[in-house]
Amino acid sequence: MSETQPVPPLVQTTPSESRQLPFATVLRIALRTLFIQAGFSPQAMQTLGLLYALEPAWPHLYPRADQRDEALRRHLSPFNTHPYAAAAIVGGILFYELRHARGEGSAEEVTHFKQTLMGPLAALGDGFFWLSLRPATGALGVALIPVLGVWAPLVFLVTYNLVHLGTRSWLFVTGLHTGSAVVARLSELKVPMWSNRLRGLAAAAAGGIGVWLSLNFGAQGGLTPWLGAACLALGVVTVALVERKVPPLVLLYGAAALATVAGALW
Repeated sequence: MSETQPVPPLVQTTPSESRQLPFATVLRIALRTLFIQAGFSPQAMQTLGLLYALEPAWPHLYPRADQRDEALRRHLSPFNTHPYAAAAIVGGILFYELRHARGEGSAEEVTHFKQTLMGPLAALGDGFFWLSLRPATGALGVALIPVLGVWAPLVFLVTYNLVHLGTRSWLFVTGLHTGSAVVARLSELKVPMWSNRLRGLAAAAAGGIGVWLSLNFGAQGGLTPWLGAACLALGVVTVALVERKVPPLVLLYGAAALATVAGALW
């Protein structure tokens, strides 16, 4: 009597071979992260934009409709972070969704990663992009008006977007390949240090354009040397006071008071 042999499956594939994202799909998802803020709502915030960015991945990760529905439900909870830093979270979500699709990780990993990084990346993005990079590149563009004239705004647009788009691409690729290790990679960049340097650049550029304006307008009253020197000294004192944590409102009202006295005297 011959021994019965088990019937092999018609198609044999390993989990790692059956779940891959083509480069064209990854590129589509990366480009869609540019619109993550477009579907913002007070209730769900950026959830619609996140689902739009992830949508091209589902057919490659989950061939069955019920699996795709489950993945969509996983990301229906409110989502909100800095729109640029969201690229790191989208890349990380793909990292963990790929692990889950291959049977190497759980769905809870995906949710935990997303929920954990939303807040820290929002604070990091606000501090670097909104409060440091944008003022620095804007002030630099204004300060170059005496040299470049009407072309000076291009300095702002080009410089800002080189850093913005370069950082956004790096965040997405790093999240896609490392998952939660993107946090360690970010710490290596020393973002707070660069934020401080950019704010210093913004202050220096603003002070420079202030001196230039003072020299031009002050020349009409014969006060060119004194007015320029006074504005430069005021800028230096203001930067020193900012470093000593003096409240910005105090500096604002102080500058307004000095302007009022100067206008009354001259």
